[in-house]
Amino acid sequence: MNRRLFLRTTALGTAGLVVLRDAASAQGTKANDKFAIAHVGCGGRGAELLGGFSSQERSVALCDVNESRAQKTFARFPNLARFQDYRQMLDKMGREIDAVVVATPDHSHAPASALAIRAGKHVYTEKPLTRTVFESRKLRQLAREFKVATSMGNQGTASGQFRRALELIRDGALGTIKEVHTWNDQGGEDYGEPPKEEAKVPPYLNWDLWLGPAALRPFHPHWLRWGSWRDFGTNRLGNWASHTQNLAFMALKVDSLWFADPATKPIIKVEAQVNRINRLSFPRWEHVQWHIPARGGLPPITFHWHNGSSRPGVRDDLKAILGHDVAWGPKDWSEWAGHLIIGTEGRIHATGHNATFKMIPEEKFKGVQQQMPEKVDRSAGHERDWLLACRGGKPPWANFDYSGPLTEFNMLGNVATQFEGVLEYDPLEGKIVNNEEANKCLTMGEYREGWKL
Repeated sequence: MNRRLFLRTTALGTAGLVVLRDAASAQGTKANDKFAIAHVGCGGRGAELLGGFSSQERSVALCDVNESRAQKTFARFPNLARFQDYRQMLDKMGREIDAVVVATPDHSHAPASALAIRAGKHVYTEKPLTRTVFESRKLRQLAREFKVATSMGNQGTASGQFRRALELIRDGALGTIKEVHTWNDQGGEDYGEPPKEEAKVPPYLNWDLWLGPAALRPFHPHWLRWGSWRDFGTNRLGNWASHTQNLAFMALKVDSLWFADPATKPIIKVEAQVNRINRLSFPRWEHVQWHIPARGGLPPITFHWHNGSSRPGVRDDLKAILGHDVAWGPKDWSEWAGHLIIGTEGRIHATGHNATFKMIPEEKFKGVQQQMPEKVDRSAGHERDWLLACRGGKPPWANFDYSGPLTEFNMLGNVATQFEGVLEYDPLEGKIVNNEEANKCLTMGEYREGWKL
């Protein structure tokens, strides 16, 4: 299944939908009324989400700082209110908006989501939830304080196979889990210096609003390759590990460390090997390891993240754990990104979105039902689960109480790639306790005035 088809089907899947007739949103919207949704970020992924949500509910406002990227969406919905600044949108139309969907570049996820939550709006934010560890913690706290329904865009979570795999792991089908490996062949751009020249801002772009909370700087089109720069993006740990590392993180209850008894003093140790340390951009290749303590009756375990096919020996390493060579080269959806959970009695190999999996050795598990969950809830569709929560239903599986810790975990890996040695992270306090310089990297530093969380 290709990415576009997968996203479209999970966005619109509503099989078995139950309407909660007596529930209401934070603003009192009746369950059978259509929700009024505002969209921040209307190009690319934002356009895909807008298509799905507008077919189920009522979109009322569009916001984008880049009219070039958003022009097709604007043309498709010519009668909707249009803004460049989401702060003005919420100020002018706040009474008409029930919920906000955020699909901007990574560095703007937290400010836009935080402002919407403070305004009492339900929030759906694309992955990664935020650019930094601190921002994820803050959004989780705000969502609890304002009691709004939240979800991160993590579509594999809604898959029947994802939920069945979680059951199999927790029921002991693989025995005791020994280690977890996640991989992606893309790596980072590893830019050595920032753009030096100043270019003219194109007429379709509001550069000041695009920068948002980030430090002011002269415009250059290379900055718009935002995923390549640490000031704006999160590289593959944000863009892909949000999906690909999800199954083991959830099934093995790693998120429980964020809610553990303080007396247990849990510490996650993380270390990274990279082609070179780069504070400006992301390394060409990286191997990150998280050493996770015991939690909820489960033993300690190590997660491995292999990113970048240029790392010497990486294919041999993956071949040894997979039992076959990875199909890197022309894109193979089943191989260029993947996830392997290794137990004493077998293994689960999940694909990039964790939406499908197979059990290894296949002969041993041939009779095991692997398609749909038997104990946990089935999903009405990833986005639909959030809409039901907005009406008073169960929190979606990717709500900020879960996706917050998952994003912290992944962004901690991005911090580790900037330092030598092992970093020790306290998930209860949100602090690196053995390296003050690394601890400063958990946040973006100073937010520009007008963009603080």
